[in-house]
Amino acid sequence: MNLKQEILNGNPRAIAKAISLVENDSVKAQSLMKEIFPQTGGSLIIGITGAPGSGKSTLVDQLITRLSEDQKKIGVIAVDPSSPFSGGAIMGDRIRMMRHSENPDVFIRSMATRGHLGGLTKATGEAISIMEASGKGVILIETVGVGQDEVEVVKMADVILVVLIPGAGDDIQAFKAGIMEIADIFVINKADSPDADKLERQLHAMLDLGVKDRPVPEIVRTIATQGEGIEELYKKTLGLSMVQEGDSRTIRKKRLVEWMLKDIINAKISRSVQRQVRPKEFASFVEKIYLRKIDPYSVADQILTRLKGH
Repeated sequence: MNLKQEILNGNPRAIAKAISLVENDSVKAQSLMKEIFPQTGGSLIIGITGAPGSGKSTLVDQLITRLSEDQKKIGVIAVDPSSPFSGGAIMGDRIRMMRHSENPDVFIRSMATRGHLGGLTKATGEAISIMEASGKGVILIETVGVGQDEVEVVKMADVILVVLIPGAGDDIQAFKAGIMEIADIFVINKADSPDADKLERQLHAMLDLGVKDRPVPEIVRTIATQGEGIEELYKKTLGLSMVQEGDSRTIRKKRLVEWMLKDIINAKISRSVQRQVRPKEFASFVEKIYLRKIDPYSVADQILTRLKGH
């Protein structure tokens, strides 16, 4: 199989194989990414984030349905906090989402966070590039709901949907400032709750205090389980992406490239360190640092000096 050509042809098996290669950080993955990179960068990337239990997966399921009605080719990345072997990626609402996998224009991939902050690994960014090269015009990223770390999604998405639910404890105060500041659209899901009006009032009050250097986010109410509000959310999301075709979207795309470059450099330096410093020597460094015979900064300088000599 010519993997590059099969990806460009949109072959689901080729896409899946390529994403597995980048997840495993193989040598083949790097070569492949170099080949397909010129075909990347043209998709609309929508990030869906919010607290656990807010109904993000059901919302994604409804958006896939609506996008499919417009003949869109769709990629979905569900970033999961679990290990790839735990089964967490296919539990609950995700099962409903998977019904779209029979649609040849929809490709769904669940990816484990592998302990990275924000649930967004280097492999997730590369998976986006693979889906872009395969012709997916819209890519949805559903992130793990773990709080402020979800701010990381802003590095990847063109439009950010922050999903909130009424009656979630202390409401707005329960959300870290970082998450609230990345939203392009606030989605009040489960809007049939009696607390929905209160949540919307709190949101408006917060937004009235001012949003720095960007447009005031929209607020859309949905009941995802019944499909209510999905059409309005769909139109506002696509409308926002068109408005962002200029400088704003360019800035976000450049931010993604910057993030990718930094992460690739960090990964290469890490591999170089592993080649130069054997496990026993590394353990010896740790022991000396623990006993306060040397400080970690001096050890790091020593290792980097060694790298420069090769």
